[in-house]
Amino acid sequence: MRQGPLSGLKVVEFAGIGPGPFCGMLLSDLGADVVRIDRKGGGRGSPADITSRGRRSVALDLKNPASVETCLKLMEKADAVFEGFRPGVMERLGLGPEVALKRNPKLVYGRMTGWGQFGPYAQAAGHDMNYIAITGALHAIGTKDKPVPPLNLVGDFGGGALYLAFGLLAGVIQARETGKGQVVDCAMSDGAASLMAMFYGFKASGMWKEERRANMLDGGAHFYDTYQCKDGKWVSIGSIEPQFYALLLEKTGIKDPAFAAQMDRGQWDSLRTKLAEVIATKTQAEWTEIMGATDVCFAPVLDLDEAPRHPHNVARETFVEVAGVVQPAPAPRFSATPGRIQGPPPAIGAHDVDALTEWGFSKADIESLQASGALAAPATA
Repeated sequence: MRQGPLSGLKVVEFAGIGPGPFCGMLLSDLGADVVRIDRKGGGRGSPADITSRGRRSVALDLKNPASVETCLKLMEKADAVFEGFRPGVMERLGLGPEVALKRNPKLVYGRMTGWGQFGPYAQAAGHDMNYIAITGALHAIGTKDKPVPPLNLVGDFGGGALYLAFGLLAGVIQARETGKGQVVDCAMSDGAASLMAMFYGFKASGMWKEERRANMLDGGAHFYDTYQCKDGKWVSIGSIEPQFYALLLEKTGIKDPAFAAQMDRGQWDSLRTKLAEVIATKTQAEWTEIMGATDVCFAPVLDLDEAPRHPHNVARETFVEVAGVVQPAPAPRFSATPGRIQGPPPAIGAHDVDALTEWGFSKADIESLQASGALAAPATA
């Protein structure tokens, strides 16, 4: 029995990489029944493939007409479908939105790409860093010397998967109101640009300089930065508001009157040097004891081994262990219908029979697909 606020939502996912699997994980964690269409003959899956958790896998040969028809029948029964191929690929397979929406007018058809379905770059290859490069986001992140890729959090997952999940659910709400589905064109470049809304506002108001580490939120300010401790570990300090800044000075024992010029950009570099010298006198654990859980706006900078053991994360069960793999728990949290990890990452084709059966395919239908080669033949003893 699936658990979460999206229980009853039926989604078809065409297997891909990056933001597509992460979107599928988010939907599944909140209870959606996500059936993933995998390539027949693909790999076996791994417990470490965290973003593949919680769905069922049906492996099909999409060059086989019977497989294409199977996908269309699944779409007929789905609330939403999403894919992450280059524009035109699904149309060439006979699975594009025009065909799918004729079969199911209420279907919400999500298209996840880097550049979008149209535009000069639409057919070009790319990765997260490229997609955020044209939005202003990459230029704003890094050292004074060079932009630095912020993992693939801004494009793939923030600007891609989260916007796709948001778009699919918005489309489903609309379809349930009107009976009409639609296509969701989710470009990571669009999403990353949307994430930059506040910073474009800062620029328009004269609060943002087109220079890295020269602004309040990009490490330019001494009161919003990371600092190395005596033991080589790091802490984060974000004491923006005057009362929080005053507490920072109190907790660090700083009495230098120069620190009164908190918002004087011309003093930030020298004040950072002075603050760094103070932070370097104690270990990360000592500073955590002094400033942790206070209004300084402080937290230790933890690595991936340390983060699951932090007391706050332990108290909230932010991380869980499944099949020996430590991983983030479902988010966000719901008081009445909490989500959960619905199952481990599936082996490719592990649910050929039971998923299709549950979605309305008869035993004869499945045997016909196996006989045609569209679906793997049943294992023999």
